[in-house]
Amino acid sequence: MIIVIKKGATAEQVEEVSTRLTEEGFKVHLSQGVEKTIVGAVGDRTRIEALDLEALPWVEKVVPILAPYKLVSREFHPTDSIIRIGEHEIGGNKVHMMAGPCAVESRAQILETAHAVREAGATFLRGGAFKPRTSPYSFQGLEEEGLRYLADAREETGLMVVTEVIDARDVSLVAHYSDILQIGARNMQNFILLKEAAKSGKPVLLKRGPSATLEEWMMAAEYIMDGGNYQVMFCERGIRTFESYTRNTLDLTMVPALHSLSHLPVIVDPSHGTGRWQLVHPMAKASLAAGADGLIVEVHPHPEKAVSDGKQSLTPEKFNIMMADLAGLSQALGRPLGGVSSC
Repeated sequence: MIIVIKKGATAEQVEEVSTRLTEEGFKVHLSQGVEKTIVGAVGDRTRIEALDLEALPWVEKVVPILAPYKLVSREFHPTDSIIRIGEHEIGGNKVHMMAGPCAVESRAQILETAHAVREAGATFLRGGAFKPRTSPYSFQGLEEEGLRYLADAREETGLMVVTEVIDARDVSLVAHYSDILQIGARNMQNFILLKEAAKSGKPVLLKRGPSATLEEWMMAAEYIMDGGNYQVMFCERGIRTFESYTRNTLDLTMVPALHSLSHLPVIVDPSHGTGRWQLVHPMAKASLAAGADGLIVEVHPHPEKAVSDGKQSLTPEKFNIMMADLAGLSQALGRPLGGVSSC
């Protein structure tokens, strides 16, 4: 249920509503907008009727949320959520680019890539220190050493860091070094990991599972928000279909669909979504046209030597060309690309 508080209600009046709900066993979530305050109550719906909250003069109405996802829905938070990370706002007017290699391979590699993508206009550096791989014999990542290299790159370039966490036991470690925790496609429904990510207090980039429905994806985000962390971003990275030419099928219908149902920002990953570097540039343009709040793209100084995902990685030169093209498109769409202040 959501309880809509009238404009002008005092903090004490809002607190009274929250206290009544908490005493009846409800989990309470506040959403304070410019015009109204909304109190979300998660619990036994039949018990809220006995509270007769609408009898309070500062309560405008009590509305049931019929969808299984409550906190993620626009009913709970009608306006777009804006996630502030450093000097950047994701979900606002500007579109942000997250770029970097699939895996952190060495300090020199990540620093070279960081400087290149920053020069081209990226605002976030992506790179995997922990790599969940299909084969146990594939490169598994440099782990904490890789995290230190990412932090070094942030110090040199000013780029904020987004990196994947794959185990609940590593959340605090990854959160110590990174600015955004990425939950990968394989872990979208790893509910223990989602709960730990919520406790970290760090923004979370939640990738869609390869066979996940829209509702399943939104319910995964609900786990994080129910844990008290409202800094969640969806990331569309393609789903598994019968098509074998591309690595996945990039489902851009999810961008406007999510924006209509949820207040959370939506990022698109055209690298994993296609698996072919030649398709990244056109699908990046299509993503912006569909309304994406940002992109996450794989860039490697030498893709032919990459330990993972070289086929879908852009060279810095190709990334620079794409960014110049996207800058013009984003201006035409009324949502310019974000930038990094001078270090």
